Amino acid sequence: MQRPPPEDFALKETKPHLGGMKVTGDRLTSTYDLVEQMQYLYVRVVKAKDLPGKDVTGSCDPYTEVKLGNYKGTTRHFEKKSNPEWNQVFAFSKERIQASLLEVTVKDKDVVKDDFIGRVIFDLNEVPKRVPPDSPLAPQWYRLEDQKGDKRKGELMLAVWWGTQADEAFPEAWHSDAATVSGTDGLANIRSKVYLSPKLWYLRVNVIEAQDLQPTDKGRYPEVYVKAILGSQALRTRISPARNINPMWNEDLMFVAAEPFEEPLILSVEDRVAPNKDEVLGRCAILLQYVDRRLDHRPVNTKWFNLEKHVVMEGEKKKEIKFASRIHLRICLEGGYHVLDESTHYSSDLRPTAKQLWKPSIGVLEVGILSAQGLMPMKTKDGRGTTDAYVVAKYGQKWIRTRTIIDSFMPKWNEQYTWEVFDPCTVITVGVFDNCHLHSGDKAGGGGAKDIRIGKVRIRLSTLETDRVYTHSYPLLVLHNNGVKKMGEIHLAVRFTCSSLLNMMHMYSHPLLPKMHYLHPLTVSQLDSLRHQATQIVSLRLSRAEPPLRKEIVEYMLDVGSHMWSMRRSKANFFRIMGVLSGLIAVGKWFDQICNWKNPITTVLIHILFIILVLYPELILPTIFLYLFLIGVWYYRWRPRHPPHMDTRLSYADSAHPDELDEEFDTFPTSRPSDIVRMRYDRLRSIAGRIQTVVGDLATQGERFQSLLSWRDPRATALFVIFCLIAAIVLYVTPFQVVALLAGFYVLRHPRFRHKLPSVPLNFFRRLPARTDCML
Repeated sequence: MQRPPPEDFALKETKPHLGGMKVTGDRLTSTYDLVEQMQYLYVRVVKAKDLPGKDVTGSCDPYTEVKLGNYKGTTRHFEKKSNPEWNQVFAFSKERIQASLLEVTVKDKDVVKDDFIGRVIFDLNEVPKRVPPDSPLAPQWYRLEDQKGDKRKGELMLAVWWGTQADEAFPEAWHSDAATVSGTDGLANIRSKVYLSPKLWYLRVNVIEAQDLQPTDKGRYPEVYVKAILGSQALRTRISPARNINPMWNEDLMFVAAEPFEEPLILSVEDRVAPNKDEVLGRCAILLQYVDRRLDHRPVNTKWFNLEKHVVMEGEKKKEIKFASRIHLRICLEGGYHVLDESTHYSSDLRPTAKQLWKPSIGVLEVGILSAQGLMPMKTKDGRGTTDAYVVAKYGQKWIRTRTIIDSFMPKWNEQYTWEVFDPCTVITVGVFDNCHLHSGDKAGGGGAKDIRIGKVRIRLSTLETDRVYTHSYPLLVLHNNGVKKMGEIHLAVRFTCSSLLNMMHMYSHPLLPKMHYLHPLTVSQLDSLRHQATQIVSLRLSRAEPPLRKEIVEYMLDVGSHMWSMRRSKANFFRIMGVLSGLIAVGKWFDQICNWKNPITTVLIHILFIILVLYPELILPTIFLYLFLIGVWYYRWRPRHPPHMDTRLSYADSAHPDELDEEFDTFPTSRPSDIVRMRYDRLRSIAGRIQTVVGDLATQGERFQSLLSWRDPRATALFVIFCLIAAIVLYVTPFQVVALLAGFYVLRHPRFRHKLPSVPLNFFRRLPARTDCML
């Protein structure tokens, strides 16, 4: 596989004209926004009155056509209405306008040919300009004219003005570059929107005990467990050790619940009567709206719930029950935890669920989504490649989606969004996608169509300087079966503004997660399961919005598949560890050179420094911290000036074997042929064998330390005990500084006093027994 040149994947700093002004130095030299201004001609068609009838019946089916050069937009039509109200806005990009007149025509919809009712013509040179925060331009009544310019019956209420993308009418407007999009669903799918993730809670169900159960077979000891179901989540307790009709468990079950609470918690007590047969002894349904909410570790009150054979849902009449089995529960919604729905490495929000526990924000993050360059064709239309790109950004609970730019490999969005920041050690994710739902028919007929990922960018806020505008072009990199591929570049402007530097610095002393994660920690397996459930709930809720933020988009932004096995990622993590250890290895090599007198002058200086530190031990810690301070000051000159971006070398993506990538993109469970699966399994066994050997060697060294005093080898332990007694007497009568000096000089001794054979302590240690003899 050909290795792409690294400069193709590099981050590029840019100097765009933001808000009509240029970025100079680190700061923006005006109060303009973080986007380039785009001029639009806005036409708001409000309503019409007194329209003349055109049909035989004397009525009309009016609609309005807004025409500017080759661009034409139409309102919806009303049947048999002479005073229609449309209140629709049309936006025409100034850079694409080639006409000097705007024509707004009212027509009567007909089966054969639409009839002309009247029109209003505007000279673009006479159109006023509106700059926010000016109030919206008030619409006016205009008398309709015929083709010759004579006044006709009927009036049309309009407002026409020049504006920018900062105008309030921009998000809901019909855009001239989307003229090929058909249907209301298609138009809704191209507009910019802001979404909010549902509010997620951890639901803790502490199953304590049950009483007076009534099993069918009275002559056997029941094997009872509790099964709990919330939506698509199902958990069960272990079988109670008390084999009677009053079993006890005292076991916690954890679920993820989302507001508004739509589904009840269903609890069923079941008896394992046979290996594959369970008998339901009773059920109960608990509505989450009435469940206690706790903010700290103090336990909530326990409650008894009646168990019934048939769960009564809303609308059904409840029967009177004189005697019933009961179940004892402690159930609460946990407000003190943060529900993890993202990978912990890329979290954008770390606040607890309960709003009462939120701390004040420390700043504001502003992102200008400017444009993209060099996008690849993502699909074919009319025999040619095309891309309909839009951007999704996620930070905290707020998701934003830009409008879709139709059929462009160099789209310009120039949209700006703002987020409140509560923690600087968080990450914003920006993804670019190709819209495959531009027409109404796509929703019904092509329900299997998915929006295609073009690439994404992550920016960690703690790596940004405050109040500085970062304008960079980020490479959009996607890993495919045949290797890493650059899909284009996205141009962003980012500014992190801090409201209080002292508050932000104080955040670095706080724990990363809310305190309940440390007072009552969840297990790793619980966290993995709960994270999966949380991402499923978020993707389901956002896919039900209008227009939907589809499941494939949400899962890509939340890195749902990042926990799956990948040979490439395993290699990358191994080399990351080696990179971390390389500093220690370098120090070890340097010290070995000192001990072997490779550079006598340096070794002599180290001897002098060593003598000073032994004679004045109170200087050791100040010397270490002063050295670290000087290193930090020295490295400040080479501090990173750009935010980090996706690194193909670090990810081991540019040199991964095709079979490794094919394995990474395989489904779970696998869908590959058996011979390929067998080959990959054998490869995994060989890797696991090496890891097994390393782990066994580490265990062996630890067991040798344990055997020093275990008398497993009586002669070795006797020697070690006698040595410890002699060492204790010598160290007691000898000053510590003398011992330290002698030990240091021995370690730093000249090579002519060294032997190539291993030292006596090392020989003694390697002869100690380990438990490998007992292994099968």
